[in-house]
Amino acid sequence: MAFSDPLVALPLQKGMIAVEVGRSIQKTSNNLIGLHFKPIFTAMSKQPEPNPLAGVIIVDKPKGPSSMGVVSVVRRRAGKAKTGHAGTLDPLATGVLVVCIGRPATRLVPRLMGTSKRYLATIDFSNTSETDDAEGPLHLVDWTRQTPVPQSEIENVLQTEYVGEIMQTPPAFSAMKIGGQRAYKLARQGKKVEMKSRPIQIYEIKIVSYEWPTLVLDIHCGKGTYIRSLARDVGQSLGGGGYLSALQRTAVGDFTIQQSTPLDDVPDPVEQHHLISVDEILQTVPEPSEP
Repeated sequence: MAFSDPLVALPLQKGMIAVEVGRSIQKTSNNLIGLHFKPIFTAMSKQPEPNPLAGVIIVDKPKGPSSMGVVSVVRRRAGKAKTGHAGTLDPLATGVLVVCIGRPATRLVPRLMGTSKRYLATIDFSNTSETDDAEGPLHLVDWTRQTPVPQSEIENVLQTEYVGEIMQTPPAFSAMKIGGQRAYKLARQGKKVEMKSRPIQIYEIKIVSYEWPTLVLDIHCGKGTYIRSLARDVGQSLGGGGYLSALQRTAVGDFTIQQSTPLDDVPDPVEQHHLISVDEILQTVPEPSEP
């Protein structure tokens, strides 16, 4: 069919162009044939504006939720900006969780994960645990030596066997991969899990308090250290056993528990002035060293 009106109005779909027509045109099949087409406007779908947030918020993770559960809460309050964390805390652990918001910040996760960590760890020498923490079934330790163990002996074991670069075997109930599968998934299926020891770095261990069978330690360590394994191993070194009954991460690099915001107090909505800027991270957090 032919159109001879000066202006032809055609139904617009996404991506179609409205044109002013200077002479007759014909529609053949799905094609317009004619001359003197002058674009007037283009019907385009409105693209959502990118979320401008970019930076880090230090969250004081409570006992209970997983680290990714905390990230989900922050992400919702940050307008669904891309969000991630720089180092997992187990659900039963509390303390510093570095949450990165916005793509420029999430790109810095490897840099942040490479920093040292500080923990306040509570070890209970009366029991062992199948998960090496309070989550698993507990088994009473049959100490074959005289207890309580003197604090001086514990101090000696800590300083001679657990400071510096040491070999550590991760817990069977951990996120380490074995044959492409998470170790904890295999362990929960009742399968035997053989974990390989690997080198870790412990910079400092201090006894905070000790009243048998409970020992509280301040631990400054490098990336990849399992405090659950440390609790288990210290108990064995003393001639019995133990498990990690409580854990608080007090620092990630220079970010401390004093700087953190309790999860319930994270602003809603999160705004840029609530965040540590990407520039500040780049200036204060060193590049991770090569293994």
